[in-house]
Amino acid sequence: MDITGSSALVTGGASGLGLATATALAAAGAAVTIVDLEGSPGPARAAELGGSFIAADVTSPEQIAAAVERAAAPAPLRLVVNCAGIAPPAKVLDREGEPTPLADFERLVRVNLIGTYNVIAQAAAVMARNDPAAGGDRGVIVNTASVAAFDGQIGQPAYSASKGGVHAMTLPVARELARHGIRVCTIAPGIMETPMLKGLPQAAQDSLGQQVPYPSRLGRPDEYASLVLEIVRNGYLNGETIRLDGAIRMAPR
Repeated sequence: MDITGSSALVTGGASGLGLATATALAAAGAAVTIVDLEGSPGPARAAELGGSFIAADVTSPEQIAAAVERAAAPAPLRLVVNCAGIAPPAKVLDREGEPTPLADFERLVRVNLIGTYNVIAQAAAVMARNDPAAGGDRGVIVNTASVAAFDGQIGQPAYSASKGGVHAMTLPVARELARHGIRVCTIAPGIMETPMLKGLPQAAQDSLGQQVPYPSRLGRPDEYASLVLEIVRNGYLNGETIRLDGAIRMAPR
C-alpha cells in the first residue's frame, strides 16, 4: 500500500512506540492523527509532525467513532496502529495472601484488549467504505500485543491475558475483514525502550538488555515503527502476530 496521501490514526501516539510510529508514518507521507488521553503531550507531538491530535479513551465507542471520522477527513483512512495500553503489575494474591481486587484485572483487560477491539471495529467500518487502492487494499490495521502473551511472568496474569487476547483475535479478525480488503497484523514486542523503562536506573536497563540473546539491549521504538511500515508495504502480510524481541524468552520472574 502507498502510504503517501493516506490518513493514519495511531492510538497511544503521544509517546513511546506510538510516537515513533506516528513519526515514521508522517515521514512516509501520511496525514497522521494521534489519539491519546487528555493531558498527554499529544497536541505538541502532533504539531511537530504536522498532524492532528484527538483526546479520546480507546474504551469509548462514541469517542473512538468520532476520532476515526475526524482522522478520515483530510484523506482516506487506510492505516490504523493500536499502541494504547497499560501495564501495572498485579499478582493473583497479594502479600497477605488475599485476592487482588478484581477491578484491577478488569481495567487492564478493558484498556488493552477491549480498547484494541473497539478501535478495530470503529476503524474497519470507515475503512470498508474506501475505494480500493492498487492491489485491492482498503486499509491495514496493526495491533500491539507483547511477548507476555506467550511467556508471561509472575505478576502479569492480567497483562498477559489482555495481550494474549489481542494475539488470539488477530487471525479471526483478519479473516473476516479480508472481504473488505483490510489486512490485520499484530506485533508482539519484547523489552522495549519505552518511557516507563527509561525511567529505571541505567544499571537496571542494562541488566534487562543483557537478558536478550541478540542484540543484547533494549528494543528501540524506531525498530517497532520500522516493522509497522513493512507490514503496511508488504501486501502479503496478514493475520499474523510477529515477535519483535531479539529472541528473548521471558523467565518466570
